[in-house]
Amino acid sequence: MTTSRVAAIQMVSNDDVDMNLAAAGRLAAAAADAGAGLAVLPENFAYLGRHEADKSEIAEADGDGPIQEFLAETAARHNLWLIGGTIPLRAPGQARRSFGACLVYDPDGKRAARFDKIHLFDVAVPDTAEQYKESASTVPGSDPATVDTPFGRVGLSVCYDLRFPELYRHYAAAGAEILAVPSAFTAVTGRAHWEVLVRARAIENLCTVIAPNQGGRHPGGRETYGDSLVVDAWGRVMDRVAAGPGIAIGTVDRDALRRTREHFPVLEHRRLT
Repeated sequence: MTTSRVAAIQMVSNDDVDMNLAAAGRLAAAAADAGAGLAVLPENFAYLGRHEADKSEIAEADGDGPIQEFLAETAARHNLWLIGGTIPLRAPGQARRSFGACLVYDPDGKRAARFDKIHLFDVAVPDTAEQYKESASTVPGSDPATVDTPFGRVGLSVCYDLRFPELYRHYAAAGAEILAVPSAFTAVTGRAHWEVLVRARAIENLCTVIAPNQGGRHPGGRETYGDSLVVDAWGRVMDRVAAGPGIAIGTVDRDALRRTREHFPVLEHRRLT
């Protein structure tokens, strides 16, 4: 059997870690009950405070801490491959900055991969008063990361990485069949670009994209866009969550993907690398 169900989990996280983990646990259970074998949590699922710098207060050492324990236990409890959005992991020599780490756990509760967000959101959003400087609290990663699962090889990325197609071309060349994009897109940029970017990454790389987002209002007045998506390799939206907590369910069919790539070999027609 090559067809499997996958889930994008949408949340509206706040500055209470215990409350967020309880919500994430309920949604992961719902995804498993819906038949998903792979579920992806959004960026900052465990903590989204008033200020970016606040997350340093709950940063964990790599391999040790309650958020990582939660991910391992939840994956094992529900027999899930669980991709843990991002959590802040301490960076050596950095007192106030941490990595935005996307961690993957297998159904035995063992960590299978780590990806550190590469592209940091240092922007002034046009035509608004919104300004962000993620680099003040986050150390950028440098290495792409894939993980092999029963559902296909997954390329890992986070939020602002979505705007850099070269990362996903790297993943396609590395054999990725699924792209995970846990995010916390702002309401303004989400309305303008979220769906078109998610679908473009699916179409140009002939990959399923699982793109969970934060979706609502957070402490300090920040508003995220929501519209978590699961998109197939032809760019069709299989399911979505508009706003508020919820799950979007899609299917991954590896045989169908193989046939599509054989009949429409765009990845083999590349001229520039």
